[in-house]
Amino acid sequence: MESTARTVAKALTWQVSGLLAMTAISFAFTGALGTSGKIALISMLCGFVAYCLHERAWARIAWGRPIRSSDGS
Repeated sequence: MESTARTVAKALTWQVSGLLAMTAISFAFTGALGTSGKIALISMLCGFVAYCLHERAWARIAWGRPIRSSDGS
């Protein structure tokens, strides 16, 4: 299972790239940098929380993982 710190670090780097992309897309539609920044920030915060919850939920699901034997091998 991944550590919480790793999940958060992955979420942060993913959201920074998403923030930049969403700012550019929003700016293309609105022409206003302030408005596009607000849209991107709200999107980033929602996405960050959703990503963390999604990753932690999947960390608890054993499906698709190799089965470990009880003797440690």
